[in-house]
Amino acid sequence: MRRPLVAGNWKMHGTRASVAELIKGLHALALPEGVEVAVFPPSLYINNVLAGLEGKSIAVGAQNCAAEPAQGALTGEVASSQLADAGCTLVLVGHSERRQILGESDELLVRKFAAAQASGLTPVLCIGETLEQREAGQTIEVVNRQLGSVMDVLGVEVFARAVVAYEPVWAIGTGLTATPEQAQEVHAAIRAQLDAEDAEVARGVRILYGGSVKAANAVELFGMPDIDGGLIGGASLNADEFGAICRAAGN
Repeated sequence: MRRPLVAGNWKMHGTRASVAELIKGLHALALPEGVEVAVFPPSLYINNVLAGLEGKSIAVGAQNCAAEPAQGALTGEVASSQLADAGCTLVLVGHSERRQILGESDELLVRKFAAAQASGLTPVLCIGETLEQREAGQTIEVVNRQLGSVMDVLGVEVFARAVVAYEPVWAIGTGLTATPEQAQEVHAAIRAQLDAEDAEVARGVRILYGGSVKAANAVELFGMPDIDGGLIGGASLNADEFGAICRAAGN
């Protein structure tokens, strides 16, 4: 039985004051026991969040890591080994904003995925299609290519220690959301691609949905058989809304 995961990606949001307020709100939440909960603050505030959530069953991850696991001469980057040393347990790899805006390639993301695992972090591999690709009927082709780029180099077995997040680019921050049926179709295709290589890995891997998830639509989305939780953007900046989404995953 796959344990649901609800992860909050704070993106490039937060000040010392707002982060402290959000930590306070998260501390007050009654979280369902059967759901794993994680937050991904900006790297500048990771230590604040780790300290502030001590004793609360909420994992802390990073939004990005360098392509090399070890410390070195790479100005502005943060090594996965440094994230692990700080207390992080997860890291996002390949969020569409980094693919689309910062031009990160599949090849670079494979290296980041490997670096994360080399340091003991769980990579959350983000995959998804643009609106143009969906309208052209290329959704499954795109997500299969993005997932396959990791499998082809590192092998399917690496997904026994990873999470996949399907995030249609057209639904991120737009207020648009894939219908539960649309999301389930893609999640099932992702699991089938893994199943073709290793049935046990496919059964065990958690596949999250992300893209304008909120309390109002979470129950329906999380009720789909291949949706194992959510990667939450804007709604994770409101502790009460985020808590409601976590409880939806526990239903």
